[in-house]
Amino acid sequence: MYRASNFIPDPNQELLDAKPLRSLAPMFPAPMGVNVNQSSTPPLVCVTPVSQFPIGFGAGNLPAFGSINTFGATANGVSYAGTSANGPIDATPISAYKTRSSIIPLDGDDEPYAGTQTPASERKTRRGRPPNSSAGDGSNGVKSKRPKPTYKNFVAGKELAFLPSSSTDPRETVEAVHMTFEALRRRHLQLDETQEASRRADLKAGAIMMASNIRANSGKRIGTVPGVEIGDIFYFRMELCVIGLHAPSMGGIDYMTAKFGNVEDSVAICIVSAGGYENEDDDTDVLVYSGQGGNSRNTEERHDQKLERGNLALERSLHRKNEIRVVRGFKDPFCITGKIYIYDGLYKIHESWKERTRSGINCFKYKLLREPGQPDGAAIWKMTQRWIANPASRDSVILADLSSGAEIVPVCLVNEVNHEKGPGHFTYTNQVKYLRPHSSMKPLQGCGCQSVCLPGDATCACGQHNGGDLPYSSSGLLVCRKPTIYECSESCHCSSNCRNRVTQKGVRLHFEVFRTTNRGWGLRCWEPIRAGAFICEYAGEVIDELKVNLDDSEDDYIFQTVCPGEKTLKWNYGPELIGEESTYVLADEFESLPIKISAKNMGNISRFMNHSCSPNVFWQPVQYDHGDDRHPHIMFFALKHIPPMAELTYDYGVAGAESSSVGSRRTKDCMCGSQNCRGLF
Repeated sequence: MYRASNFIPDPNQELLDAKPLRSLAPMFPAPMGVNVNQSSTPPLVCVTPVSQFPIGFGAGNLPAFGSINTFGATANGVSYAGTSANGPIDATPISAYKTRSSIIPLDGDDEPYAGTQTPASERKTRRGRPPNSSAGDGSNGVKSKRPKPTYKNFVAGKELAFLPSSSTDPRETVEAVHMTFEALRRRHLQLDETQEASRRADLKAGAIMMASNIRANSGKRIGTVPGVEIGDIFYFRMELCVIGLHAPSMGGIDYMTAKFGNVEDSVAICIVSAGGYENEDDDTDVLVYSGQGGNSRNTEERHDQKLERGNLALERSLHRKNEIRVVRGFKDPFCITGKIYIYDGLYKIHESWKERTRSGINCFKYKLLREPGQPDGAAIWKMTQRWIANPASRDSVILADLSSGAEIVPVCLVNEVNHEKGPGHFTYTNQVKYLRPHSSMKPLQGCGCQSVCLPGDATCACGQHNGGDLPYSSSGLLVCRKPTIYECSESCHCSSNCRNRVTQKGVRLHFEVFRTTNRGWGLRCWEPIRAGAFICEYAGEVIDELKVNLDDSEDDYIFQTVCPGEKTLKWNYGPELIGEESTYVLADEFESLPIKISAKNMGNISRFMNHSCSPNVFWQPVQYDHGDDRHPHIMFFALKHIPPMAELTYDYGVAGAESSSVGSRRTKDCMCGSQNCRGLF
């Protein structure tokens, strides 16, 4: 690792002038429906994150939602307190944002989220139709049957199920906002496929949330962002925007004007290193970052970078030594063109210089060093990628494949805590042993689709079983939680490549069973897992629910469909935001199933998933081989984006809640460590 004290530029590098430079007012990409006020005296704007302020609320008594900045009037407008290594920084926002309350037409010609407003003439040329045309994308001039949604502000609670009504936990707020975005994106993707629309679902979801003021940490700040943890992963830049980690939807440098004593300076507060330039990121403690500008795909439009806007802010941060958040981008292993963004913590700039790139332009370079004492972020990603490429490189392995070949991908058994050689004896199986064979059960009515089932096909029987929509996205992500999901079965005419065959194909991830410090054995994954992705089935032996089993209370591996926690019940897409009927189910409205499955003597990796009151996994009934809805397959899906090596947990159920079956399990003390821990499960 090379440090600032011994850095020597080569002959092709030119050190930047370290003299103070005039601060230029940056221009941020403005989301559609947001007016950027460039006045030198921005007005005091208090924005309620979810709904309009109730009577009696004002700037001094904002509702408890997320991180509320402390406002104070200054001679130059609005100031709010930030943080730095040297104490509070009086930071002045460069521009004031005012959210438009009118409807945002996502199905019209306005771009949902762009850097600047596109002239109508250009939009007409690009879309091939006049700006006021009501034809939906891909409709060949035929008007879409789906009406344009009207976006409103909703209060928390049953109407907008994700958002907490009152939360003092910034992490809970960030997760709620993040989950709402991802759920809206999946739902829009499902609707767009039906209409053959080509608009990006992530931009639509972002525009909806901006219009409804559903955001977290809306104020710019230096240093950490409340509720965002190192190692958090994201798949779209809009996700970074709505949680307040990185404001620009396109630019790689986020910056603001901050006061250092009596002096104002434009400093960088967050950068995204996503491979757009020749950045060096092999060392996870060092990042050589390229400035912005000049790197056009069109050779004629390439030009030397200028020391302005984000580049100037980075140069000023070199002298101010302020902390900068760093988000690193990597290729998505499950999508050829996709990226995964990992929040890697705080860095400081230690060197800057100019360098000629391979494309022939002069580019600013900034060397950032990671602040010591932080948890690993990108380092874990690189470590697990090495393990996936060569599983033998994983240390502390007890058994290379716990499944003994039952799973397509081997399951590693690891102990880094003590000398225990493994869990108690059980027979590994990835199937469910029913009380009676499936041949005696009523088969599901299959579809007559040729090749594969298609979205929006009214003749597809499996689509009708699922309420008219295919339950999975084209990438296999579950769109929303339902009482039962129906996959295509052996009686269907479609092929094995049909997108409605997800869970029946089994486990496709690299899992490891590991020894925890205080809760026995646990489960985690080497790959990142997207929200809605299938994880595994709860395998084991079905227990007769009509038979009283006195040993049930001693069986720690029994699964019952008792009422899960609130977060699991709320895993849906916020349909009220797009004009659809609410699907939120209250705890007292939840109906359990009589099925009970024991994995004590035989089971798979699911038997090692521990309980948590703040889980990242949820269970979902799925049918694909018989028509007995009382005995579905219990499948697990990701509740949210899960980084590599994060323990996989689900909510075992609310303490005291009993299923409709005979007998109930004893309650236990919870040691999940969550701030929302109920104490018992």
